[in-house]
Amino acid sequence: MNILFLLILISEGISKISNFESEQKLFPRVSQAYSNKEQTVINTLRENKISENEFQLAILAFKAENRLEIWAGNTNLKMQKIKEIEICAKSGRPGPKRKEGDGQVPEGFYFIQRFNPTSSFHLALEVSYPNASDRILGRGNNLGGEIMIHGECVTIGCLPMTNEGIEEIYIYAVKAKQNGQKKIPVYIFPFEPGSGANSVTTKRYNDRTDVLTFWKNIEEGYKIFRKIGKPLSYSVNSKGRYVFN
Repeated sequence: MNILFLLILISEGISKISNFESEQKLFPRVSQAYSNKEQTVINTLRENKISENEFQLAILAFKAENRLEIWAGNTNLKMQKIKEIEICAKSGRPGPKRKEGDGQVPEGFYFIQRFNPTSSFHLALEVSYPNASDRILGRGNNLGGEIMIHGECVTIGCLPMTNEGIEEIYIYAVKAKQNGQKKIPVYIFPFEPGSGANSVTTKRYNDRTDVLTFWKNIEEGYKIFRKIGKPLSYSVNSKGRYVFN
């Protein structure tokens, strides 16, 4: 490849990364979100000794507890939980999403695959459902999609926040991408493993070994994440189970 052409490609790639936050702020809702919440985000990072220009991000959601957690840490250092935000409405019940129209919120290990600054639901971050596990364990050919973390506090299969909540989450995600994080993890669980909701909910599924086996599998990932404080490294085997490296 021509060296000059290669340098141009590299330069364009750097430019795209460096301009992402500025490009997002051109959208009126994002600009307003920054006016409303950027200082809150910056203060939270500083309070936890995390650099605004360096941090990496992970988002954890617990359906039974209606709780979304923001985890962050300086690059190559262990992440810590820095914020909890309420998930303000529910759809479906504990259990993974297995087909379109089942009303379920997915469970498993995903990442943010799209930023939507002009969403019908204020602001939205699209989650990478269906993933490799969902495609193996799902029922039928149409598994659905367009699962979002979004505002307006309404949902069918998404993670709905208040507009104030999504503005804060959106800014964290924009800044993490601005810092060069290519994949921002979104890990979704039926409940926090080890919590009271765990024992109560699993009793309802005593006759569903498929669900209980799946929950045990994603609980393993949760425990590893809590231990290492970094995005998980995993593959998916032929049975749709996560295999953690």
